[in-house]
Amino acid sequence: MKTYTNFIAGQWLASASNKTFKVHNPAKSSELVAEFQASQLADVTSAVDAAAKAFENWSTIPAPMRGMYLAKAAGILRRRRDEAANQLTREEGKPITEARGETDRAIALLDFYAGQASLLTGQTVPSTVPNRFLYTTRSPLGPIALITPWNFPIAIPIWKAAPALICGNTIVLKPAEQAPASACLFAEILEEAGLPKGVFNLVTGGGEVGAALVNDARIRCISFTGSVEVGKKIMQQAGPRLVRIGLEMGGKNPHIVMDDADLDRAAADVVYGAFSAAGHKCTAASRAIVIDKVHDAFVEKLKARIAAFKAGDTMDPQTQLCPLLDETQMKKTLEYVAIGQQEGAKLLAGGHRLTDAPFSEGWYVSPALFTEVKPTMRIAQEEIFGPVLAVIRAKDLNEAITIANGVEFGLSAGISTTNLKTSMEFTRRIEAGVIHVNNPTAGLELQVPFGGLKNSTSGYREMGTAAIDFFSQVKTVYVDG
Repeated sequence: MKTYTNFIAGQWLASASNKTFKVHNPAKSSELVAEFQASQLADVTSAVDAAAKAFENWSTIPAPMRGMYLAKAAGILRRRRDEAANQLTREEGKPITEARGETDRAIALLDFYAGQASLLTGQTVPSTVPNRFLYTTRSPLGPIALITPWNFPIAIPIWKAAPALICGNTIVLKPAEQAPASACLFAEILEEAGLPKGVFNLVTGGGEVGAALVNDARIRCISFTGSVEVGKKIMQQAGPRLVRIGLEMGGKNPHIVMDDADLDRAAADVVYGAFSAAGHKCTAASRAIVIDKVHDAFVEKLKARIAAFKAGDTMDPQTQLCPLLDETQMKKTLEYVAIGQQEGAKLLAGGHRLTDAPFSEGWYVSPALFTEVKPTMRIAQEEIFGPVLAVIRAKDLNEAITIANGVEFGLSAGISTTNLKTSMEFTRRIEAGVIHVNNPTAGLELQVPFGGLKNSTSGYREMGTAAIDFFSQVKTVYVDG
């Protein structure tokens, strides 16, 4: 069992609190994964001190040279791929196949942004004044706070950190306390890549650590992924300082199934979107809105696919059904299953804890399928973040879109249809930042922007070149001869 320390100014340091906390394997709660520092204000202050001190030098290093550190880090993570994926599965619980996929995504992100470092260009613009050279250039923001969630414990820290670094910012990362080992491994990789001391710092701990980071006046930008409740608190705390704040928050993502859809393909897409990684994805499909004409046939196909959803050892590449993160997430999911039944929805499949071996020591809940769901029910309105799918009837596309838009969130949305006109109307009217036609709602490509609408976001976008816009500021320069 390893005890991780904080990474501050290029050194691995124990917390000033002299306290640690433990993380256990969600698939086998008796198995201890590692211990981490229960940090306090003094640790956060030291980390921001380091980032502020390193900023002056790091921001003057040419961007292509900054990108070389990311390229080297990509090579190191590629070499440590199996170690990273195995650790990810043990701390977060997702099946090894998905953990490997996430690790590959992290490697690709490092490669992508290493290449983007040579493309941090401004514009030259024709001036209305003779003999004037008019152009724009990018500059970094300063020390940045990254607060990341537990459901993608290596990909999300990297898709935030990589563009921030090539733009010339320095970083303090606070990973989720439920699964911080992958972020610690990332810090090890950046250290091995030779990143200058203080450019990247990591402090582990609970919500008080994040609050201390948010409230430090030297932090000039905050990027957060997590719940709406915490996101709003961050905005309230840091907003008066007029720092840049990027919030990626919840989702209640719909997948509309039209009566002209390939139902087998649609069922596969919905089941994957709803139940892969135990529904622990902000883009997971939690509502299937199905046209009346095909509702019953589609539900039967869902039942068959859910019944075939393979449970097993999370280290088995064939396993699809994985545990929830911890007892808290398990209890929350089971509470929503009870709420759905109390509201009058019909539990058609699953929705119970698995207690037989080899699942008895893990936080496993069988995929829950609800029918006869009304759009106003809590299971159709509130983010559950677990393996629960609510099927809602709609008479036509217009009603389906109205139902889909009738929640506070607007992150991801999908539709299954063979009609181009239908898909175009859907993309025009749906209130979501990520739109999928004939594929699952849970799936992203790194080279394009990611983000939502409504209460899913503060308005900024992540990934692609949009992340560079977020982590840099534009200067306009007038040069007269």
